[in-house]
Amino acid sequence: MNSFFKLSSFLFLLIILSSGHSTAQKKEDYKKSIDSLIQNADPLFNGVVLISQKGKTLYSKAKGYSDFDSKKVIKPESQFEIMSNSKQITAVLILLEVEKGKIDLQSPIKKYLPHLKQTWADSVTVHQLLNHTHGIVDLEKPLIFKPGTDFKYGNLSFNLLGEIAAFSAQKKVSALQNELFQKLEMKNTFSFDKSKTPNLVSGYFNENNVLEKVTQSQITPQSLGADGVVSTASDLVIWNNKLHNGKILKPETYQLMIKYNVLSQHNVFGKDKKGYGYGIRVMDNEPIKYLGHTGLGDGFSSLNLYFPDSGISLIILENQMNAKSDLFYASEIKIKDVLMKSRLLTSKP
Repeated sequence: MNSFFKLSSFLFLLIILSSGHSTAQKKEDYKKSIDSLIQNADPLFNGVVLISQKGKTLYSKAKGYSDFDSKKVIKPESQFEIMSNSKQITAVLILLEVEKGKIDLQSPIKKYLPHLKQTWADSVTVHQLLNHTHGIVDLEKPLIFKPGTDFKYGNLSFNLLGEIAAFSAQKKVSALQNELFQKLEMKNTFSFDKSKTPNLVSGYFNENNVLEKVTQSQITPQSLGADGVVSTASDLVIWNNKLHNGKILKPETYQLMIKYNVLSQHNVFGKDKKGYGYGIRVMDNEPIKYLGHTGLGDGFSSLNLYFPDSGISLIILENQMNAKSDLFYASEIKIKDVLMKSRLLTSKP
């Protein structure tokens, strides 16, 4: 009888251990899959991938060159232009002014940009700039739709939002950005400045895996609010953890940022239209909920995703962008899909 119980206990323990090993193995599979994707990507992958959970690095990989001429190797701490991922930072700068009572989201932008002479400045609101429902396509042209009735993504609205934040705080937008990064201890993140780029990698246009260096940046002092932030993968994890866990904005203000009344389609996030908040896309009707944004330009591609239920961030930064629009974010989409299908996002920390 005792032998029977001993054998039963041994078999039970063996099953438990095997189950744990199997689960661990499945959790690790995403790493092997991403490794393979990065190594065999076509078009090529050149950049950094970082997966982090509540501040703990789960996966980190750097592949390729920061400069193809000198063959300088890219590193996990390399700095990239994050382009339109700058927009959620500008949205936060605006919302910080809202918290101080200095900006009203429903006020016409003329209140904060008194130099604007266009008639639409009296009807377009700060809120509509933040979620791209303003209808502005050119400062010198009429609106393409009545404010609040449609969605048209672009940089111009966030150029204006940078000006609004600067007007409200009585500081340059670059100073506001850098002060925020310093406060958040994002030590390798800064507002683009040609004199401060020692660790900034070179950007490249990729046509059939032939890379051409970008020598003239699209970033200007006027566009800093839309595309002007330089950062690293690890600093963007700091940003995500603090933004989405109440360390920057008050809870009610943060809800303003992720609440949406407009839908927009983007290939990285699927074929269906998803919610768009203030400089951030909100996928809240998915089996796995997440928030994020993309960035593209100057020979750079960036993806920043945050999964609130698990506290996981996926950051992908590349210093190359494809010449063909149907190949934008080719590796980013595949890596995201691997992570979304892994057990990592559905298992408990």
